[in-house]
Amino acid sequence: MRQMFSIDTHNPMKNILVTGGAGFIGSNFVRHILQVESQVQVVTLDALTYAGSLENLKDLPAPSRHTFVQGNICDRGLVDELLHQHAIDTVVHFAAETHVDRSILDPGPFVQTNIVGTFTLLEAARQYWLVEKALGDSFTRFHHVSTDEVYGSLGPGEPAWTESTPYSPNSPYAATKASSDHLVRAYFHTYGLPITITNCTNNYGSHQFLEKLIPLMISNAVTGKLLPVYGDGQQIRDWLFVEDHCDAIRLVIARGRVGQTYNIGGGSQPTNLQVVEHLCAALDEVLPESAYAPHRQLIKFVGDRPGHDRRYAIDSTKISTELDWQPRCSLGTGLQKTVEWYLSHPEWVEAIRKQGEHRLWMEKNYEQRK
Repeated sequence: MRQMFSIDTHNPMKNILVTGGAGFIGSNFVRHILQVESQVQVVTLDALTYAGSLENLKDLPAPSRHTFVQGNICDRGLVDELLHQHAIDTVVHFAAETHVDRSILDPGPFVQTNIVGTFTLLEAARQYWLVEKALGDSFTRFHHVSTDEVYGSLGPGEPAWTESTPYSPNSPYAATKASSDHLVRAYFHTYGLPITITNCTNNYGSHQFLEKLIPLMISNAVTGKLLPVYGDGQQIRDWLFVEDHCDAIRLVIARGRVGQTYNIGGGSQPTNLQVVEHLCAALDEVLPESAYAPHRQLIKFVGDRPGHDRRYAIDSTKISTELDWQPRCSLGTGLQKTVEWYLSHPEWVEAIRKQGEHRLWMEKNYEQRK
């Protein structure tokens, strides 16, 4: 078993509601928390839209401690029922529309899920924990998972974002996440709701939806499809291995200061083109007999995304100093693990392909930029 961070205090969580737990990061967190915490009960609430799948929740450790519920976080009656039925003391809120390209083409669902959905969860938690006082003085926590994209874009040489950096979102997706962050913070300051917030950098790893950069490049490359790279490919992102992210979230919930925000970064800032080239090299090594090797020949530059942020970089000093957290997995190791996972789980890839029209959506989207 991979070495995890040890928490030096008794874990206060007993019954956790994970929203968006059938998605990429959410399902990794569900698997992580069931593996490392032997007493907690986990309830997953997910609407199973294009990015969520029950395939992500197969073969969980300790499945008897996990309950799945299909539903929408905007459904206040359902959220109330789950809080009461399962005596939920901890809400870990992943559920969100996250794909920037989709937010540009159709921002409405992002406003509904990311803003209205977060408001619905906050109101339900406030009613259950603070108004009804259903759990008395027991530990309660509303943890909100957000993104570094709320901070905007960095120019060359500009310092990395800290928790005090002003928000400056540039896409509809980022704007709705910024709005939800402000709502969560306001519920702490106005009502005393016990919250924590984390803003993370780009995640990668197993079970990531095939529209995202890394799984898209892997799935395209192994079938000989072109590898579309926006613009000149020199956009810079800070990449965080999803298992490291899950470690950090668990640590913030158990030991973080109530009302505080913690930035979580991977400490690695390659260009998008460098990431794609690294994936190609990893595939060349794993699949030396492939008819498409060297896979770098499949790279094709396409028109840039409207309003594409040039550089992201996050300063993780606060979580490192206060909670002694650092990412454990280097980018090279993480990308290698990710390639190996996708190649060894073709049944998952095929199942995800069959569940939606993501491939057609991506082909149409990129076709507009050629």
